[in-house]
Amino acid sequence: MKIFILITLILAFKLSISARPNIIFILTDDQRYDEIAAVGNFPWLVTPNLDKMVNECIHFENAFVTTSLCGPSRASFLTGVYANKHGVVANEYIDYDKNLPTFATLLQESGYHTAYFGKWHQAMHNRPRPGFDRWMAFWGQGKYFDDTLMTEKGENFVVPKGKYLTDQLNELAVEFIDEASKKENPFLLYLSHKALHEPFTPPNRHKELYSDIQVPTQDNLKDDMDSKPSYIREIATKNRQRGGGIAPIHWKIPDKMRTVTAVDEGVGMIFEKLETLNLLENTIVIFAGDNGYFVSEHGGLHDKRKAYEPSIRIPLIMWNPFEKQPQKINSIALNIDIAPYICEIAGVIIPNHMDGLSLKPLLSGESLKRNGFLYEYYKETDYRPAGGFSGTPTTIAYRTSDWKYVTYPENEYISELYNLSEDPDELYNLVEHPKYLSMLEYMKKALNTHLKEKEYKFPEKL
Repeated sequence: MKIFILITLILAFKLSISARPNIIFILTDDQRYDEIAAVGNFPWLVTPNLDKMVNECIHFENAFVTTSLCGPSRASFLTGVYANKHGVVANEYIDYDKNLPTFATLLQESGYHTAYFGKWHQAMHNRPRPGFDRWMAFWGQGKYFDDTLMTEKGENFVVPKGKYLTDQLNELAVEFIDEASKKENPFLLYLSHKALHEPFTPPNRHKELYSDIQVPTQDNLKDDMDSKPSYIREIATKNRQRGGGIAPIHWKIPDKMRTVTAVDEGVGMIFEKLETLNLLENTIVIFAGDNGYFVSEHGGLHDKRKAYEPSIRIPLIMWNPFEKQPQKINSIALNIDIAPYICEIAGVIIPNHMDGLSLKPLLSGESLKRNGFLYEYYKETDYRPAGGFSGTPTTIAYRTSDWKYVTYPENEYISELYNLSEDPDELYNLVEHPKYLSMLEYMKKALNTHLKEKEYKFPEKL
């Protein structure tokens, strides 16, 4: 009788494992929310597979990161918590706090077959991390050509000479899906691209894309620089002088936009493989970017890090055969929401430590119990031995659906207050406008309340 019960329990466990969905999470680097043709701002981009996801799947139109920097954002995706909690406040220095289980470790423990391919960008090594049965990662930022990946066995896999890194990662992903489809357990695939990061090197086959297109400047001369912090004003003055009145785009931006097409081709390869293996109806595919990027907004800003919308807003789209599709979701979604959502759909209990909220209610037209979110960026020269980017000061901000309040706690720069419903491009800083004094006080209180609720602690410097 005991043997029968044991066999029954084993069979029930196997059934529950096999019934859970496969999950594919694809993450790109430095991809703006609108670097997909179907979003509409750059309609000439060659992104047919991502366009199909935007138009036929679930598109989170207002998705954001809580730190616009590769390492911290990636740690937040994994752990579901803010950077001040997981500890990764700079690139290439330390990994997330191992006392915080990631969605990968939780799914692996629950029976998922897991794999990680690509960029890690936390502690500066590419040795295997917890939570992954398969592991192939490159060192640091990686190289578009002639790179080397380390395997889960600690062995080096040399990318064939002349082969484009994005292509190699796409092929590894498809091969893993093929292999995982033969197992009884569901799989988790985390595909983490180097693209679209500098040095913005497209494959040879895409070098001529957009050669007849001139990417327009995103600088807006209505931008009230007199109301902005002085460090932003100084950048704008220099760039607009160089551009003869309006800031030009960074000269490498066209190449950046060329790198997305190889990523898009990989998305197509993954969907084709899922369809061939009859896995589409039991697989959830999530596509996101690790942070936004400026294309000359606010007087010619380049890179990311700052709390403005182009920097913190990301693409987030999902194939989910268990939910209504197509669907446009306007509510705020965050990178810290991915970990709890993946846990929920995998049948894993969401840990109490997670700051993020599962996205599942949004898919049913409900709202999340969140008034706003924290944006945090810490000046990197204070947090990593090798120093780092020094052009952006430590920034603490709070964003709701309609308002944003930005502070610089270590500098005397003027704070910023934006009415996003009326001024989505953040042209007019209202922090000193007497008409909005009550809103300023409300946002200050909301930020402080949020920090207290999250037991916020300012990260210790070196």
